[in-house]
Amino acid sequence: MTGDIVSIHSFRGGTGKSNIAANLAAIAAMEGKRVAVMDTDMASPGIHVIFGLGQKKMKYTLNDYLRGECKIGDTCLDMSRQMGVKDGKLYLIPSSMTATAITRILREGYEVSDLRNGFTDVIEEKNLDYLIIDTHPGLDRETLLSMATADFLFVVARIDEQDLLGTAATLSVARKLQVPEIQIVINKKPSIYEDNAIKREVEKKFKEKVATIIPLLPLLIEAGSRYVVTMRHPDSQFTACMNDLYRIINPKEI
Repeated sequence: MTGDIVSIHSFRGGTGKSNIAANLAAIAAMEGKRVAVMDTDMASPGIHVIFGLGQKKMKYTLNDYLRGECKIGDTCLDMSRQMGVKDGKLYLIPSSMTATAITRILREGYEVSDLRNGFTDVIEEKNLDYLIIDTHPGLDRETLLSMATADFLFVVARIDEQDLLGTAATLSVARKLQVPEIQIVINKKPSIYEDNAIKREVEKKFKEKVATIIPLLPLLIEAGSRYVVTMRHPDSQFTACMNDLYRIINPKEI
């Protein structure tokens, strides 16, 4: 296995981690990298909606792979042409949004070792530079796996007391799992807060670096997770924030 695993996590839902995962994957692919983004939030999947596949029936999903009904490579949707990626590759590994599949995975569960094997197998099969994992919020066995196998972990949080308390717990677990690179992403920052003050306070409190601070942008509210913002608005402030993250996972090209 040669590619890096990048885990995008938040302690609570609604922080925007799926949007960040999708857009970071797009940025990397546009830079010529071979990238797959995997939706492991099987209880509330949805990253495929950002890629314009909300109504599309998908032949195979991560659920099918975990039930042993297909290979991990069968779940990969090549989004490169649709997203305008020329030199790189962009794959999407979705989870099923059908009520039957969701209730089944919640009721029956799955072997965590199968998910771990899926990570390594898809990196090898697709010759990936990056596997970006959109995790389930909170701390459960899937989250622990995605952290334990990650080369980079971005913990997404809002300026919200519950978010920040959960972030402290997440960071504590990540350190115990010895994740090589851990950084915090502050998302949906209200304009009343000043970036440098937030960065100083958060880094002092959590003893980890702040990778980027994403303001509460009207553009993101308008987009409403209906498309990949960085592809349509390459000169936006949000795209600049995604480039901050890309430079962290790919420092060789700075």
